[in-house]
Amino acid sequence: MTGELVDQIFVVAKHWLLSLLGGSPDWVIQIASSLLNIAAVLGAFLTLFALISVLERKILARIQNRYGPNRVGPFGLLQPVADGIKMLIKEDIVPLRADKVVHFLAPIMMVASTILALGVIPYGRNMTPFAIDGGILFFFAVGSATELAVFMAGWGSNNKFSMLGAMRAIAQMVSYELPLILTVLPVVMVVGSLSPDAIVAAQSGYRFGAVPHWFVVTPWGATAFLLFFVSGLVESNRTPFDMPEGESEIVAGHMTEYSGFKYATFFMAEYFGMFAVSGLAVTLFLGGWHAPMRWLEFVPSYVWFFAKLSVLLFVFIWIRGTLPRMRIDHVMGFAWKFMLPMAFACILAAAVWHYQAHGLAGWLWSLGVVVIVYFGLSRLADTKKKFAPRTYRFAE
Repeated sequence: MTGELVDQIFVVAKHWLLSLLGGSPDWVIQIASSLLNIAAVLGAFLTLFALISVLERKILARIQNRYGPNRVGPFGLLQPVADGIKMLIKEDIVPLRADKVVHFLAPIMMVASTILALGVIPYGRNMTPFAIDGGILFFFAVGSATELAVFMAGWGSNNKFSMLGAMRAIAQMVSYELPLILTVLPVVMVVGSLSPDAIVAAQSGYRFGAVPHWFVVTPWGATAFLLFFVSGLVESNRTPFDMPEGESEIVAGHMTEYSGFKYATFFMAEYFGMFAVSGLAVTLFLGGWHAPMRWLEFVPSYVWFFAKLSVLLFVFIWIRGTLPRMRIDHVMGFAWKFMLPMAFACILAAAVWHYQAHGLAGWLWSLGVVVIVYFGLSRLADTKKKFAPRTYRFAE
C-alpha cells in the first residue's frame, strides 16, 4: 500500500487539489486540471533544463580534461541562476530593418511547440498530462512547427547569414523528419494504436521472467531506435549535426541577430526539443515507465522514466563531446541514401516479426531483413573506388 501511494503521489496530490473545488461547474474543474498539468510539466522540465545546462558543461569539461563551472555556488551548481540573470538584464537588440513582429514571435513559437510536444508523453503510471488517442500524431504535428519558427527567425532578422542558417536548418530538419516518422510506424503498426499510453502498455511483462517486452530488444526495434535517436540528434540541432550553428561558416545561423532573453528562449527550446525526442524514444522503444526487471517494480514508475531519459540525455552530451561537426552534404546524403531506406526496412522487418507471432522464427527473419538491407546499403555507399587518390602539394 505504501509503495502504491509513493508511485501515485502526484496523482493523489492533484485529485486533492481538485477536491478543493468541490461544487464548482465541470468546466472550472477541467480548466483547473489542465492548468495543474501544465504547471507540473513546466516545473519539471524547467528544473531539468537548469540542471542539464550545468551538468552538460561539467560532463564536457570532464571529457575534454578541463575545468567546468566551479565558481558560482557550491561546485558551480548555481551557474544556471547566474546565466538566467545575465540573459534577463542583457539588452535586447533588434536590427533596424528587421521585421520586428516576426523577429519577436519566432522564439515564442519555437518554445511553445516543444512544450506542447511534452504534454502527450506518459511520465509514469496514470501520469500522462494530456492523454489523447492520437498522441503520437499530435507530437509530430506540433513538432513540425519548429521548422516554421526557424524560418521566421531567419527571415525576420533580415540578415543573409541568418537566412542561410535558417534554410540549412530547414533542409536538414525536413530530410530527417522522414526517417524519424518512419521509424515510429513499426511500433504503431505492431501495437495498432497512436496512443502513447497504449504503446507503453504493450511493452509490459517479461519473457522468461527476466527479459522485458520492450521493443528495443527485437531486431527491428533496436534498429528503429538507433535510427530514431540519430534523427532526434538532427532535429534537436545537436552535435555532430549542428549545421545551422556552424560558427566558422554562418556565425550562429538563424539566431545570429538574437540577444538577451530571446536568445535564451531559443536555447531553452533546443533543450526542450531534446527532452521531447528522448521522452518519445523512451515511450516507443524502452518500455516507458516500466521497470527493466520484475524484482525492481517496487521503484516508482516515474523514477524509471526519468532514469531512462537521463541516460539518453547523457548520450546526447557524450556525442557532443566526442564527435566533430559533419559536412552539410554528408549529412543530407546520409539521410536520403541510408537512413530512409533503413527506416523502410524496419517497417518490413516489424511486419515479418508480427506475422510470425512474435516468436523465435519472426525474430530471426526480422534480423535477416535488417542485416541484408544494411549490408546492401553499405556496399552502395562505399565510395573508396569512386575517387582517385588525392595528392597534396605545399608551397616551399
